[in-house]
Amino acid sequence: MRQVMRPFIMTAVALLPVLTGSAAAHAGPSEAERAQPDAPACVEVGADWRYTFVTNTCSGTYTLTVAYSDGREVPCRVVHPGDRVTFPGHGTQGDRVLGAVLCSGGTGR
Repeated sequence: MRQVMRPFIMTAVALLPVLTGSAAAHAGPSEAERAQPDAPACVEVGADWRYTFVTNTCSGTYTLTVAYSDGREVPCRVVHPGDRVTFPGHGTQGDRVLGAVLCSGGTGR
């Protein structure tokens, strides 16, 4: 019995960090992400599984990113008035786009 359980226990111990890391990756947005201010109402977001389109209908330029429910981070983009930029979509695994958020120093000019 001892010889049968040992490989099982060793495998479980080896997988523990992997499983814990996966759970952390699927956790909600971090405190820092929640602290990012939402983009103004004149920034429009359209999302599907493959792409997220952000359109700036404001009169100012903004530095924006997109917030996802799984906490994934994507690079900030400068979006000038009238520009439409593309970010990754929400995928097919139950993630969702929460909306556009301002990056630090991303206020309109």
